Amino acid sequence: MSDTTKLPALIGALDRASEWFGRSLAWLIIIMMLIQFAIVLLRYAFSVNSIFMQELVMYMHATVFMLAAAYTFRHDGHVRVDIFYRGMSPRRQALINVVGIVTLLIPVMVFIIASSLGYVANSWRILESSPDHGGIPAVFALKTLIPLFALLMIVQGVIEVVRNGYILTGRIAPPDADDDHLEERL
Repeated sequence: MSDTTKLPALIGALDRASEWFGRSLAWLIIIMMLIQFAIVLLRYAFSVNSIFMQELVMYMHATVFMLAAAYTFRHDGHVRVDIFYRGMSPRRQALINVVGIVTLLIPVMVFIIASSLGYVANSWRILESSPDHGGIPAVFALKTLIPLFALLMIVQGVIEVVRNGYILTGRIAPPDADDDHLEERL
């Protein structure tokens, strides 16, 4: 990934915050794994079942999945079919990235926010809780992840538009070819 110090101050700060936030969410995966281990141990060794712990794993999984999407986008980790893109020059790739973000990503994320706000607001209005006895009484917080996901994707999209705009204008060098994706080699 290119150097954030060459980006405008606010964009660079947002980019570094996105990196920090994504790395912080990674710790949730370890916690989730430990809780899941405890669930299995309690169930099979002691015949104890905890709806709360099971829902907690689900909440953590949803949090990681929804909120780490922007971090994954930052690191170009989403699945893409790039038959033609791969062979293009870095500037042409930057142009395609900008066009894709502006015409596809941002409008879809705005739609997700607009269409989910009523759904989330109704959940907050009634303080929706788990339908299961002993479950987490915060379904409204879980549903809040939907517009939050879209907002984080928009912020990262703006960062990527600026980064790719800087690549297009020659203000920053394109990132080096990433050889970490060995699974893509034929």
